[in-house]
Amino acid sequence: MYKQIRYFKGLNGLRFFAAYLVLLHHAEQIRLKNDIFHLKDLPLFNNGSYAVSFFFVLSGFLISYLLLKEQVVTGTISIQKFYMNRILRICPLYFLLVILGTIIIPYFLNTINHSYEMPYTFKDVILYYVFFSPFMVNILFGHHLLEPLWSIGVEELFYIIWAPLFKFLKRYILVITLSVITLKILLIIASDTFLFPSNLSKIIKMLKFESLAIGGLTAYIIYHRKKKIEDTILFSKLIQIIIFLFLIGKFFISKFLIQSLFFFEFLYNSNIFSHMILSCSFAWLIVNISVNRKSIISLDNRVFNFLGEISYGIYMYHMLIIFGIIVLLKDHLATMSGLSSTAFFYLLLTTGVILVSTISKRIFEDYFLRLKENFRIIQHTTKDRETYEIREINEQKGY
Repeated sequence: MYKQIRYFKGLNGLRFFAAYLVLLHHAEQIRLKNDIFHLKDLPLFNNGSYAVSFFFVLSGFLISYLLLKEQVVTGTISIQKFYMNRILRICPLYFLLVILGTIIIPYFLNTINHSYEMPYTFKDVILYYVFFSPFMVNILFGHHLLEPLWSIGVEELFYIIWAPLFKFLKRYILVITLSVITLKILLIIASDTFLFPSNLSKIIKMLKFESLAIGGLTAYIIYHRKKKIEDTILFSKLIQIIIFLFLIGKFFISKFLIQSLFFFEFLYNSNIFSHMILSCSFAWLIVNISVNRKSIISLDNRVFNFLGEISYGIYMYHMLIIFGIIVLLKDHLATMSGLSSTAFFYLLLTTGVILVSTISKRIFEDYFLRLKENFRIIQHTTKDRETYEIREINEQKGY
């Protein structure tokens, strides 16, 4: 039923919304830190971690679906090709940001004698970035310009082991996927119960392999499903409304408004179980938007497709642009009224991040994507071309 999907519609729109939620989170965090009028107390502007969890689920879903399809179409999985595709898509922009954030920007700030001090030096962090462990930079040095890169490292570490598992243990992939989710739940419970060392506890929580695995499990279910999902209760209009209301509550309603109701407090605020429920809701959302023909919401249009294509850039560049605006206009923003300051700030920020991301996509990222296409043409046979066509469609367009 769903083994021949060539394009998952609507996912670009979801990518953009998730990237913009991360932008809102960091923008208000930085405005608060710089004593500028801010909206940090509103729930909408505190959803960065939820949005990143969505990215993990989405990535696990797409990558696992592609691996499942490649395995059937070609009879095997080319780990070399898989790694090369990931390198050419993710690494160029990733390492460009590393160079900007560890060498160029610190040098520029020092040249103009700006008071901002980087919390690290190039020597302090370069090995963490090279070995895809930027989450360690966040743990050791706190908030900084390259903070969003931690999730890229988590994904890359997951991919390193995921493709070989699909290739060599394909008969047990469902068991492995469920085991990853179960093990992560147990580790977090153990960490909270036995009070693991602080840094170890943070590493366990930041390596969100369970969200990636939930995406993978969803892909496995959809790929092997033989009946239409729109005919099931789980994707009926009533259930759609219920889950959408749950997500709206999660993103827009303050937790303090629901603490008097134990059940809702448990759903919204209870650490690992809340996180698992949210990740499963994201998996449902991905399937409902992209596969359900009776979805009450459609995000498949030209505007969202464009914004989704540059969402990787939005996610990667937004901290630098926020910082640039604050450096140049902090005093001016501080003298404006709250409404005027917010409107002016977000007009500059949104315009700037879309412009920079578009230029980056067209000039820088697309250059490597063309190399990726050339690599595919040279390396792939006619037999496995269909598998890589879907990879091009879905992986070129975003984070």
